[in-house]
Amino acid sequence: MNVPVYKIDGSTGRKTKLEPEVFEITPNTHLVYQAVRIHLLNRRQGTHKTKERSEVRGGGRKPWRQKGRGTARAGTIRSPLWIGGGTIFGPRPRSYRKSFPVRMRQLARKSAFAMKAQDEQVRVVEDFTVESAKTRDMYAILANLGVVGKKTLLLVAKHDRNLWLAARNIEKFDVKEAGSVSTYDVLNNQVLLIQKSALPVIKESFTKV
Repeated sequence: MNVPVYKIDGSTGRKTKLEPEVFEITPNTHLVYQAVRIHLLNRRQGTHKTKERSEVRGGGRKPWRQKGRGTARAGTIRSPLWIGGGTIFGPRPRSYRKSFPVRMRQLARKSAFAMKAQDEQVRVVEDFTVESAKTRDMYAILANLGVVGKKTLLLVAKHDRNLWLAARNIEKFDVKEAGSVSTYDVLNNQVLLIQKSALPVIKESFTKV
C-alpha cells in the first residue's frame, strides 16, 4: 500500500510504502476486542470500597425494646436496611489485571493498524520537531495538515521532549512512541499520523517475541 508523505506545510511529496505484513492483513476483530478490553481493565485501580455492617461506626445497643411498640423489631441502627447503615455485598478492593499472550497481543496490534489503514485514517508525515517547544508552533503544523479538531495520535520513532511539551496542551491530540503504542491507542483516534522514521520502528516492534 503506497501513501503520500505529507510535509509540515500541508503539501504532499513522494509516496512511501506501508508494510503489507502490518497494514494489509485481514484484521482479527475478536482479538482487537480482547486487547482493548484487557487494556481498559488493567487501567482500573480496583480501590473501590464500601463499609459493611461490621465496619460502620455506632449501633452498639438495641434502639428499642423487642415488643410492645407496635413497630418492627430492630437490633442496631447500623442495619443495612437503615439510612447510615452498612452496605450489603459492597465492592471490595481487588485487582482487575489480566494477561494477554504476546503473539495474540501482537496480532491485535497489527489488526488495529490494518483497520486504520483500511478506513483511510493513516497519514504519513515527514520527520519534524518543534525546537521552541511552543504550543502555537505545533498547532500551526496540525492546522496545515488539516487535523485540528479531530482526535489525532502522532507516532514518533523515539521520545522527543520538545515535541511532547508543544503537544500536551492541544485538545484531542497526543504523541506516543511507535514501538510501545497499544492496540487501544491506535484505535482511539480519528487520524493516525505516523512520522516516516517511525514506520520501520513499527515493523521491528512485531519481531520482538
